[in-house]
Amino acid sequence: MSLKNSLLLTSSLVFAPTILLAAGAAHAEVPNVVVSIKPIHSLVASIMQGVGEPALIVEGAASPHTYSMKPSNASALEKANVVFWVGHGLEAFLEKPLESLGSKAKLVELDDAPGLEKLKFREGGAFEAHDHGDEHEEGAEGHAHGEAGHHHDEGEFDLHLWLDPANATAMAVEIEKTLAAADPDNAAAYKTNLDALNTRLAALDKTLAETVAPIKDKPFIVFHDAYQYFEHRYQVKVAGSITVSPETLPGAARLKQIHEKIVELGATCVFAEPQFEPKLVNVVLEGTSAKSGTLDPEAATLEAGPDLYFQLMEGIGVSLKTCLSNGS
Repeated sequence: MSLKNSLLLTSSLVFAPTILLAAGAAHAEVPNVVVSIKPIHSLVASIMQGVGEPALIVEGAASPHTYSMKPSNASALEKANVVFWVGHGLEAFLEKPLESLGSKAKLVELDDAPGLEKLKFREGGAFEAHDHGDEHEEGAEGHAHGEAGHHHDEGEFDLHLWLDPANATAMAVEIEKTLAAADPDNAAAYKTNLDALNTRLAALDKTLAETVAPIKDKPFIVFHDAYQYFEHRYQVKVAGSITVSPETLPGAARLKQIHEKIVELGATCVFAEPQFEPKLVNVVLEGTSAKSGTLDPEAATLEAGPDLYFQLMEGIGVSLKTCLSNGS
Protein backbone atom coordinates (compact mmCIF):
# COMPACT_ATOMS: atom_id res chain seq x y z
CA MET A 1 0.00 0.00 0.00
CA SER A 2 1.33 3.43 -0.93
CA LEU A 3 2.01 6.09 1.70
CA LYS A 4 -0.79 8.23 0.20
CA ASN A 5 -3.37 5.41 0.44
CA SER A 6 -2.23 4.60 3.95
CA LEU A 7 -2.75 8.20 5.03
CA LEU A 8 -6.23 8.27 3.42
CA LEU A 9 -7.21 5.06 5.22
CA THR A 10 -5.96 6.40 8.54
CA SER A 11 -7.80 9.66 7.97
CA SER A 12 -11.08 7.86 7.21
CA LEU A 13 -10.77 5.77 10.36
CA VAL A 14 -10.17 8.87 12.44
CA PHE A 15 -13.05 10.87 10.99
CA ALA A 16 -15.65 8.06 10.77
CA PRO A 17 -16.45 8.15 14.52
CA THR A 18 -16.58 11.95 14.31
CA ILE A 19 -19.16 11.75 11.54
CA LEU A 20 -21.21 9.26 13.56
CA LEU A 21 -20.99 11.46 16.63
CA ALA A 22 -22.09 14.46 14.60
CA ALA A 23 -25.08 12.53 13.28
CA GLY A 24 -25.98 11.51 16.83
CA ALA A 25 -25.64 15.09 18.00
CA ALA A 26 -27.93 16.31 15.24
CA HIS A 27 -30.54 13.75 16.30
CA ALA A 28 -30.19 14.83 19.92
CA GLU A 29 -31.00 18.40 18.92
CA VAL A 30 -34.61 17.50 18.10
CA PRO A 31 -36.52 19.30 20.87
CA ASN A 32 -38.24 17.47 23.69
CA VAL A 33 -41.89 18.26 23.03
CA VAL A 34 -44.67 17.71 25.57
CA VAL A 35 -48.39 17.99 24.79
CA SER A 36 -51.28 18.20 27.25
CA ILE A 37 -54.17 16.22 25.71
CA LYS A 38 -54.70 13.58 23.04
CA PRO A 39 -56.40 15.62 20.27
CA ILE A 40 -53.64 18.25 20.33
CA HIS A 41 -50.96 15.57 20.71
CA SER A 42 -52.28 13.98 17.51
CA LEU A 43 -51.79 17.22 15.56
CA VAL A 44 -48.28 17.67 16.98
CA ALA A 45 -47.39 14.03 16.28
CA SER A 46 -48.54 14.46 12.67
CA ILE A 47 -46.24 17.44 12.17
CA MET A 48 -43.31 15.69 13.89
CA GLN A 49 -43.62 12.43 11.92
CA GLY A 50 -40.20 11.20 10.81
CA VAL A 51 -38.44 13.67 13.11
CA GLY A 52 -39.43 12.85 16.67
CA GLU A 53 -42.29 11.83 18.96
CA PRO A 54 -43.99 14.22 21.39
CA ALA A 55 -44.74 13.12 24.96
CA LEU A 56 -48.35 13.11 26.17
CA ILE A 57 -49.52 14.10 29.65
CA VAL A 58 -53.22 13.08 29.82
CA GLU A 59 -52.97 9.47 28.70
CA GLY A 60 -55.47 6.63 28.43
CA ALA A 61 -59.05 7.31 29.46
CA ALA A 62 -58.20 10.26 31.72
CA SER A 63 -59.89 13.64 31.24
CA PRO A 64 -58.23 17.06 31.52
CA HIS A 65 -61.25 18.18 33.55
CA THR A 66 -60.40 15.85 36.44
CA TYR A 67 -56.71 15.03 35.90
CA SER A 68 -54.03 14.90 38.59
CA MET A 69 -50.35 15.18 37.65
CA LYS A 70 -48.12 12.10 37.98
CA PRO A 71 -44.38 12.07 38.75
CA SER A 72 -43.73 10.92 35.17
CA ASN A 73 -45.60 13.98 33.87
CA ALA A 74 -43.52 16.29 36.07
CA SER A 75 -40.36 14.63 34.79
CA ALA A 76 -41.42 15.09 31.16
CA LEU A 77 -42.19 18.77 31.76
CA GLU A 78 -38.84 19.23 33.48
CA LYS A 79 -37.04 17.97 30.36
CA ALA A 80 -39.27 19.78 27.86
CA ASN A 81 -38.02 22.31 25.34
CA VAL A 82 -41.53 23.00 24.01
CA VAL A 83 -44.92 22.49 25.70
CA PHE A 84 -48.20 22.69 23.78
CA TRP A 85 -51.48 23.06 25.67
CA VAL A 86 -54.89 24.54 24.91
CA GLY A 87 -55.00 27.07 27.72
CA HIS A 88 -55.86 28.06 31.27
CA GLY A 89 -59.57 27.44 30.83
CA LEU A 90 -59.20 23.74 29.95
CA GLU A 91 -56.11 22.15 31.55
CA ALA A 92 -56.28 23.87 34.94
CA PHE A 93 -54.12 21.11 36.46
CA LEU A 94 -51.18 22.34 34.34
CA GLU A 95 -51.13 25.94 35.50
CA LYS A 96 -48.85 25.57 38.53
CA PRO A 97 -46.50 22.98 36.97
CA LEU A 98 -45.98 25.23 33.95
CA GLU A 99 -45.32 28.25 36.16
CA SER A 100 -42.56 26.32 37.89
CA LEU A 101 -40.83 25.68 34.55
CA GLY A 102 -40.03 29.38 34.26
CA SER A 103 -38.12 30.08 31.08
CA LYS A 104 -36.79 26.55 30.61
CA ALA A 105 -39.36 25.65 27.94
CA LYS A 106 -41.27 27.43 25.22
CA LEU A 107 -44.91 27.36 26.39
CA VAL A 108 -47.46 27.54 23.58
CA GLU A 109 -51.07 28.24 24.54
CA LEU A 110 -52.96 27.19 21.43
CA ASP A 111 -56.13 29.08 22.27
CA ASP A 112 -54.11 32.14 21.20
CA ALA A 113 -53.33 30.74 17.74
CA PRO A 114 -54.13 33.19 14.92
CA GLY A 115 -57.12 32.28 12.79
CA LEU A 116 -59.17 30.44 15.41
CA GLU A 117 -62.92 30.88 15.50
CA LYS A 118 -63.76 31.08 19.21
CA LEU A 119 -67.24 30.69 20.66
CA LYS A 120 -68.33 32.05 24.02
CA PHE A 121 -69.78 29.77 26.67
CA ARG A 122 -73.51 29.30 26.30
CA GLU A 123 -75.68 31.20 28.75
CA GLY A 124 -79.17 30.29 29.87
CA GLY A 125 -81.63 27.52 29.12
CA ALA A 126 -80.56 23.92 29.09
CA PHE A 127 -76.86 24.77 29.17
CA GLU A 128 -76.66 26.72 32.44
CA ALA A 129 -77.29 24.61 35.54
CA HIS A 130 -77.26 27.39 38.12
CA ASP A 131 -79.97 29.43 36.40
CA HIS A 132 -82.73 27.11 37.56
CA GLY A 133 -82.57 26.91 41.34
CA ASP A 134 -80.56 23.71 41.20
CA GLU A 135 -79.32 22.46 44.53
CA HIS A 136 -75.79 22.77 43.13
CA GLU A 137 -76.23 26.46 42.47
CA GLU A 138 -73.43 27.53 44.80
CA GLY A 139 -70.97 25.07 43.25
CA ALA A 140 -71.94 26.02 39.74
CA GLU A 141 -71.67 29.71 40.60
CA GLY A 142 -68.18 29.12 41.97
CA HIS A 143 -67.38 27.37 38.74
CA ALA A 144 -68.69 30.39 36.85
CA HIS A 145 -66.28 32.63 38.71
CA GLY A 146 -63.21 30.65 37.76
CA GLU A 147 -62.76 28.35 40.76
CA ALA A 148 -62.93 25.14 38.74
CA GLY A 149 -61.74 23.64 35.48
CA HIS A 150 -63.55 25.54 32.74
CA HIS A 151 -63.31 29.03 34.32
CA HIS A 152 -66.63 30.36 32.99
CA ASP A 153 -65.65 33.99 33.49
CA GLU A 154 -67.51 36.75 31.72
CA GLY A 155 -66.24 37.07 28.16
CA GLU A 156 -64.24 33.81 28.16
CA PHE A 157 -64.51 31.19 25.45
CA ASP A 158 -65.28 27.49 25.19
CA LEU A 159 -61.91 25.78 24.72
CA HIS A 160 -62.99 22.54 23.04
CA LEU A 161 -61.55 24.25 19.97
CA TRP A 162 -60.31 21.12 18.20
CA LEU A 163 -63.88 19.93 17.49
CA ASP A 164 -63.88 22.14 14.40
CA PRO A 165 -61.36 20.98 11.75
CA ALA A 166 -60.88 24.60 10.67
CA ASN A 167 -59.61 25.36 14.18
CA ALA A 168 -57.40 22.28 14.05
CA THR A 169 -55.89 23.71 10.87
CA ALA A 170 -55.19 27.04 12.58
CA MET A 171 -53.58 25.30 15.55
CA ALA A 172 -51.49 23.12 13.23
CA VAL A 173 -50.03 26.23 11.59
CA GLU A 174 -48.98 27.56 15.00
CA ILE A 175 -47.54 24.17 15.97
CA GLU A 176 -45.45 23.99 12.77
CA LYS A 177 -44.23 27.56 13.21
CA THR A 178 -43.14 26.84 16.80
CA LEU A 179 -41.36 23.59 15.91
CA ALA A 180 -39.55 25.13 12.95
CA ALA A 181 -38.27 27.97 15.15
CA ALA A 182 -37.14 25.53 17.86
CA ASP A 183 -35.57 23.09 15.39
CA PRO A 184 -34.52 24.89 12.16
CA ASP A 185 -32.62 21.85 10.86
CA ASN A 186 -35.92 19.99 10.47
CA ALA A 187 -38.04 22.95 9.35
CA ALA A 188 -38.52 21.52 5.86
CA ALA A 189 -39.84 18.24 7.28
CA TYR A 190 -42.26 20.07 9.55
CA LYS A 191 -43.56 22.10 6.62
CA THR A 192 -44.01 19.00 4.45
CA ASN A 193 -45.90 17.28 7.26
CA LEU A 194 -48.07 20.36 7.81
CA ASP A 195 -49.06 20.39 4.14
CA ALA A 196 -50.01 16.71 4.32
CA LEU A 197 -51.97 17.30 7.53
CA ASN A 198 -53.88 20.20 6.00
CA THR A 199 -54.87 18.01 3.05
CA ARG A 200 -56.21 15.36 5.44
CA LEU A 201 -58.08 17.96 7.50
CA ALA A 202 -59.78 19.37 4.39
CA ALA A 203 -60.90 15.87 3.38
CA LEU A 204 -62.11 15.17 6.92
CA ASP A 205 -64.19 18.34 6.92
CA LYS A 206 -65.94 17.29 3.73
CA THR A 207 -66.55 13.75 5.03
CA LEU A 208 -68.06 14.97 8.30
CA ALA A 209 -70.41 17.36 6.53
CA GLU A 210 -71.66 14.49 4.37
CA THR A 211 -71.96 12.10 7.34
CA VAL A 212 -74.19 14.31 9.49
CA ALA A 213 -76.22 15.92 6.70
CA PRO A 214 -79.17 13.47 7.02
CA ILE A 215 -79.60 14.07 10.79
CA LYS A 216 -78.85 17.80 11.09
CA ASP A 217 -82.35 18.75 12.24
CA LYS A 218 -82.77 16.06 14.94
CA PRO A 219 -82.28 17.38 18.51
CA PHE A 220 -80.12 15.50 20.99
CA ILE A 221 -78.75 15.88 24.52
CA VAL A 222 -75.06 15.60 25.44
CA PHE A 223 -73.42 14.79 28.77
CA HIS A 224 -71.57 18.10 29.05
CA ASP A 225 -71.46 21.12 26.79
CA ALA A 226 -68.32 20.25 24.85
CA TYR A 227 -69.69 20.17 21.31
CA GLN A 228 -70.35 23.80 20.35
CA TYR A 229 -67.63 23.82 17.72
CA PHE A 230 -68.81 20.63 16.03
CA GLU A 231 -72.40 21.90 16.22
CA HIS A 232 -71.47 25.30 14.80
CA ARG A 233 -69.42 23.83 11.96
CA TYR A 234 -71.92 21.21 10.81
CA GLN A 235 -75.21 22.75 11.99
CA VAL A 236 -76.29 19.76 14.09
CA LYS A 237 -78.85 20.41 16.84
CA VAL A 238 -77.58 20.08 20.42
CA ALA A 239 -80.65 20.72 22.58
CA GLY A 240 -78.95 20.75 25.99
CA SER A 241 -76.39 19.15 28.30
CA ILE A 242 -76.88 17.10 31.45
CA THR A 243 -74.21 19.07 33.29
CA VAL A 244 -72.61 22.43 32.60
CA SER A 245 -69.20 20.81 33.15
CA PRO A 246 -68.13 17.26 34.06
CA GLU A 247 -66.53 18.29 37.36
CA THR A 248 -69.86 19.69 38.60
CA LEU A 249 -72.34 16.84 39.08
CA PRO A 250 -75.97 17.81 38.48
CA GLY A 251 -78.61 17.68 41.20
CA ALA A 252 -82.14 16.30 41.04
CA ALA A 253 -83.64 19.56 39.77
CA ARG A 254 -81.18 19.67 36.89
CA LEU A 255 -81.86 16.07 35.88
CA LYS A 256 -85.62 16.73 36.01
CA GLN A 257 -85.19 19.75 33.75
CA ILE A 258 -83.22 17.77 31.14
CA HIS A 259 -85.78 14.94 31.31
CA GLU A 260 -88.52 17.45 30.54
CA LYS A 261 -86.44 18.91 27.71
CA ILE A 262 -86.14 15.47 26.09
CA VAL A 263 -89.91 14.98 26.23
CA GLU A 264 -90.66 18.52 25.04
CA LEU A 265 -88.33 18.42 22.04
CA GLY A 266 -88.75 14.77 21.20
CA ALA A 267 -84.97 14.43 21.45
CA THR A 268 -83.94 11.24 19.73
CA CYS A 269 -80.70 10.51 21.61
CA VAL A 270 -78.88 11.28 24.84
CA PHE A 271 -75.11 10.85 24.63
CA ALA A 272 -72.86 9.74 27.49
CA GLU A 273 -69.07 10.09 27.59
CA PRO A 274 -66.64 7.27 28.38
CA GLN A 275 -64.94 8.99 31.35
CA PHE A 276 -68.05 10.03 33.30
CA GLU A 277 -70.99 8.55 35.20
CA PRO A 278 -73.34 6.75 32.74
CA LYS A 279 -76.08 6.32 35.36
CA LEU A 280 -76.96 10.00 34.99
CA VAL A 281 -77.85 9.38 31.35
CA ASN A 282 -80.12 6.50 32.35
CA VAL A 283 -81.93 8.76 34.84
CA VAL A 284 -82.84 11.39 32.24
CA LEU A 285 -83.81 8.71 29.69
CA GLU A 286 -86.27 6.95 32.00
CA GLY A 287 -89.82 7.09 30.70
CA THR A 288 -88.85 8.61 27.33
CA SER A 289 -88.48 7.08 23.88
CA ALA A 290 -84.98 8.51 23.44
CA LYS A 291 -82.03 6.21 22.89
CA SER A 292 -78.55 6.42 24.42
CA GLY A 293 -75.25 6.72 22.61
CA THR A 294 -71.66 7.66 23.41
CA LEU A 295 -69.55 10.58 22.24
CA ASP A 296 -65.86 10.86 23.05
CA PRO A 297 -64.75 14.50 22.61
CA GLU A 298 -61.38 14.01 24.29
CA ALA A 299 -60.51 10.64 22.66
CA ALA A 300 -60.50 8.69 25.93
CA THR A 301 -60.93 5.35 24.16
CA LEU A 302 -58.45 5.95 21.32
CA GLU A 303 -54.75 5.20 21.07
CA ALA A 304 -52.57 8.31 20.93
CA GLY A 305 -50.83 9.09 17.66
CA PRO A 306 -51.10 10.96 14.34
CA ASP A 307 -54.34 9.22 13.31
CA LEU A 308 -56.19 9.83 16.58
CA TYR A 309 -57.62 13.23 15.61
CA PHE A 310 -59.24 11.78 12.51
CA GLN A 311 -60.59 8.75 14.38
CA LEU A 312 -62.00 11.07 17.05
CA MET A 313 -63.82 13.37 14.66
CA GLU A 314 -65.08 10.60 12.37
CA GLY A 315 -66.26 8.71 15.47
CA ILE A 316 -68.37 11.66 16.62
CA GLY A 317 -69.95 11.98 13.20
CA VAL A 318 -70.73 8.25 12.92
CA SER A 319 -72.08 8.05 16.49
CA LEU A 320 -74.44 10.94 15.85
CA LYS A 321 -75.67 9.52 12.55
CA THR A 322 -76.11 6.00 13.94
CA CYS A 323 -78.09 6.95 17.05
CA LEU A 324 -80.16 9.69 15.48
CA SER A 325 -80.98 7.67 12.36
CA ASN A 326 -82.04 4.62 14.39
CA GLY A 327 -84.23 6.83 16.52
CA SER A 328 -86.27 8.15 13.62
